[in-house]
Amino acid sequence: MKKTVLIFLTDQYADWEASYVAAELQAPHSEFQVKTVTLDGKPVSSIGGFKVLPDYSLADTETIDFYMLILPGGNTWRQPETVPVKELVAHCVSNNIPVAAICDATVFLGRYGFLDGVKHTINSLENLKEGAPNYVGESDYIHAQSVRGGNLITANGTAPLEFARDILKLLKVREDEKIDAWYHFFKAGSVDNLTSN
Repeated sequence: MKKTVLIFLTDQYADWEASYVAAELQAPHSEFQVKTVTLDGKPVSSIGGFKVLPDYSLADTETIDFYMLILPGGNTWRQPETVPVKELVAHCVSNNIPVAAICDATVFLGRYGFLDGVKHTINSLENLKEGAPNYVGESDYIHAQSVRGGNLITANGTAPLEFARDILKLLKVREDEKIDAWYHFFKAGSVDNLTSN
């Protein structure tokens, strides 16, 4: 049986930010499967107009086993309706379930203290402080495309490939050298060292 990775989708989510990692997690060689979650289990639309019928509602996540939570960015993370997601993140943190957030989803994490004491990144430090006034983790901020701090992966919105690479390595979907070859293929268009298995 495949291990479940949850991708939480807000309305107006950034569809490109989790697309690379979702495709690799769903690949035949992977021991993982992707399941989508929305607040109420109803369909949401991406910034690009893709409509998703989710597998689960937020309430459903209390009764399922999963191995990682991925939070793509989007236009809704600063809105009040996303507040309940903090309980899901808190569950992950307290149970050592990895969390990966990109773009504005990292601002959401910063707003509720999940970035404090953990290495992390975001689009810009100023953007993070603006969206998360209670944020106090500046000493752990790293200006980089994607950062792994323990079981937390954060990335800026221009780094869906780096974000995917770090998630794939954390979950050990393949050997690191195969993940690096995959990354370089999509980043630079090079087929050197890319294998199909």
